[in-house]
Amino acid sequence: MGWLRLQAVAAVLALVAGAGCCRGFEFHEATVDAIHLGFSNGSLTSAALVQFYLDQISRLNPLLRAVIEVNPDALRQAARADAERRSGHGHWTTGALHGVPVLLKDNIATRDALNTTAGSLALLGSVVRRDAGVVARLRRAGAVVLGKASLSEWANFRVVDNGWSARGGQVRNPYVLSADPCGSSAGSGVAAAADMAAVTLGTETDGSILCPSSWNSVVGIKPTLGLTSRAGVVPITPRQDTVGPMCRTVSDAVHVLDAIVGYDALDAAATRAASRYIPHGGYAQFLKKDGLKGKRIGVPNGFFAGYGETQLRVYKQHLTTLRKHGAVVMKNLDVATNLTALLVDLGSDEWFAMQAEFKLSINAYLKDDLLHSPVRSLADIIAFNNAHPVEERMKDFGQANLIAAENTNGIGSVEKAAIRRLKELSANGLEKLMKEKRLDAIVVPNNDASGLLAVGGHPGIVVPAGYDEQGMPFGLCFGGMQGYEPRLIEMAYAFEQATRARRPPMFKP
Repeated sequence: MGWLRLQAVAAVLALVAGAGCCRGFEFHEATVDAIHLGFSNGSLTSAALVQFYLDQISRLNPLLRAVIEVNPDALRQAARADAERRSGHGHWTTGALHGVPVLLKDNIATRDALNTTAGSLALLGSVVRRDAGVVARLRRAGAVVLGKASLSEWANFRVVDNGWSARGGQVRNPYVLSADPCGSSAGSGVAAAADMAAVTLGTETDGSILCPSSWNSVVGIKPTLGLTSRAGVVPITPRQDTVGPMCRTVSDAVHVLDAIVGYDALDAAATRAASRYIPHGGYAQFLKKDGLKGKRIGVPNGFFAGYGETQLRVYKQHLTTLRKHGAVVMKNLDVATNLTALLVDLGSDEWFAMQAEFKLSINAYLKDDLLHSPVRSLADIIAFNNAHPVEERMKDFGQANLIAAENTNGIGSVEKAAIRRLKELSANGLEKLMKEKRLDAIVVPNNDASGLLAVGGHPGIVVPAGYDEQGMPFGLCFGGMQGYEPRLIEMAYAFEQATRARRPPMFKP
């Protein structure tokens, strides 16, 4: 009862603080820069902003199911951020994310009242030891943790479906409600698109940021492996897992990226290796309207085939736009002699390696990262699902992938051969092409090159590109070599500013 009273008091204080101060602020589609302008000129408070998003979630979530849980402490965090700005306590109160509400994918651990379940009922009630590395950085930046976003259970490892999870239900695309929102970060993408949070975080192993960003008309950044910490994130494989922003604009995504990159002792090897790529002064300096000028951009063969007439026409126009703004666009480039064979080989080897890596990683997470958990191993998860067949929709989905992973016995000769083959495919494919042609980036539709980027730990940025005849969004992805974030940001931002393709959701049937 005391906690409920505290929440009620916080809510009243937030509404009082927001009353009379925010009539001139445009909440809908507000950017991070606009939010901080509102903070500085007195037209906005963090409390009022959090209340706006809570109201949006209350109104839209019954339809979209993008948010799995709201933080009961969000309004109190917002009130604290407002007080800090009023007092001028600490230079960090002027940081880009101070007082800004952030929605986290539900596989990113928070040591608070929120659950961390990866969308699974098996982890409901588990208690993490500490905030995930990226969350610790967000808190130090003064961001407000708004809540957790829905995702496909176990990051699509068990369930291959359009955004379904045992805890969250069916996530829906806000542009075309009957369409697939795509990928395990669907909740983050949908929430960003539908203005249910200022900014969001997703995670990717192969396509889970890039795909839902493309299909929900938001900007998604899949960073270089290790640029952001994976500590405290429910894992699939440390060889490919990464955490990145999903936001309505490139600028917003870059502000989030600046806040979450850096070394973490709990993910030491990967973050130490990637830290050398972080530019002095951060990434926001690369938000340049002329960022396409002089860039060498490759268009690999095979990726634009199979799309509808509207998409192909728009993509062709975009390639013209890239040239018009100073880029050197090289078409008809081959990543491999036979792209289809390359992608088949890549997918097969990736799967062999990933099964064993997942078992090792998830067992370590359940054993070491949790103070309390209903399950302590992959075998326990499988048993839990068998014991709850209705809730887990076992009849619809089963758990063949989890069982296949459980049947592995570490990284043996087959897995080592698969990992070696993946490195060869990356080195002789995308990396060779980019080096030989001296490319700053490749461009492909949506997440079509996600596998090429994933196995090499390479970054990619998806930017909204248009909508098909039914109103379904599609994106353009700029991909590059490890550490290419500065030049990718320059290109993505310049492209976004030149095209202004994104529009708010239409909620079509």
